[in-house]
Amino acid sequence: MIRLLIVDDSPLMRRLLSEIFGGEPDFEFRVARDGVEALAVLKEFRPDVVTLDVHMPKMDGLACLDRIMLEHPCPVVMLSSLTRDGADETVTALSLGAVDFVPKPAGALSLEMDAFAPVLLEVVRNAAQTHMPSARRLAERVRLRAGRAPAGKAAASEAGEFVPRGGRASKDAPALVIVGASTGGPPALDALLAPLPENFGCPVLIAQHMPSGFTAALARRLDSFCAMNVVEVDRAMPILAGRVYIGRGNADLIVSARPDGLFANCAPAAAEYTWHPSVDRLVESALKHMPPEQLIGVLMTGMGDDGARSMSLLHKGGGYTIAEAEETAVVWGMPGALVRMGGASEVAPLEAISRRLLDRVNARQPARRTSPTSRS
Repeated sequence: MIRLLIVDDSPLMRRLLSEIFGGEPDFEFRVARDGVEALAVLKEFRPDVVTLDVHMPKMDGLACLDRIMLEHPCPVVMLSSLTRDGADETVTALSLGAVDFVPKPAGALSLEMDAFAPVLLEVVRNAAQTHMPSARRLAERVRLRAGRAPAGKAAASEAGEFVPRGGRASKDAPALVIVGASTGGPPALDALLAPLPENFGCPVLIAQHMPSGFTAALARRLDSFCAMNVVEVDRAMPILAGRVYIGRGNADLIVSARPDGLFANCAPAAAEYTWHPSVDRLVESALKHMPPEQLIGVLMTGMGDDGARSMSLLHKGGGYTIAEAEETAVVWGMPGALVRMGGASEVAPLEAISRRLLDRVNARQPARRTSPTSRS
């Protein structure tokens, strides 16, 4: 039996959600009208999962989520709007510790429940199986709740050390880093990318499973504090060292070659791949244009096995692969599948992966000739 707490200020939404979960034999649930009431119910009900709206009176969803993560850490699924503000708030919530989200229907709720209900039930059931790492990066939660910009770009600029971002074309770079993630991915990407310097010697391409609209918000948030330039790939973009490319939601990120170098492209989601942006398709496209030994694959938290097969091939061909360790992954599905296939060169906890990348890239970095730096 899954103990569920539904938190929403809309009487209609509470009724509809109660009907959805009340019709399922594996749920026991309670409802709360706002964040303050939710925290009171939380203490005595002790839910396995919480569904949480963002916009509520008295205490909004982000503030409530932060308190839940501090007082009773448990899987939280956000119910989000499809607006730009809603996407930004959802990505912030994921970074605060929410394990997943479900976009609310854009039209009349009562008319769209037939499509919405199965997705919501699957996400909540999956959330109930997730692992909540013991350390949920308290300093980051406190900083986000206070609304302060992270250290990184801002701090570097204030110190007078930040220069316009650019990079060498990927054909001159020692490697290409490919990252795959799904459930639990946004905070893992925070931890992975924040320590990497502006002059990191490789481009980084990321396939994070998300719907369209939310990957743009993810890229904006990461770009706000990472030293490297972070962009969502919504068109063909030259792949440059020192930059991070986020695959667009509900599409696939692929690598293609042109006479003037390699490009990151946004391709329509291919039906033969289950999840999008597809990690497997991204790795396969990179292998078409670069030898495996020039590629580094990183497979992080996420359900399913996307990326395990292609990164195993990368590893077998001489490339280097890192699987996130089970103790830090919210869900050890994707990295666990890579380990079981024998395709992981190394298994490392989340907090150690950026250092592994720096060590690998620095070891491969050739001596640089003096030349002008390209500018964005």
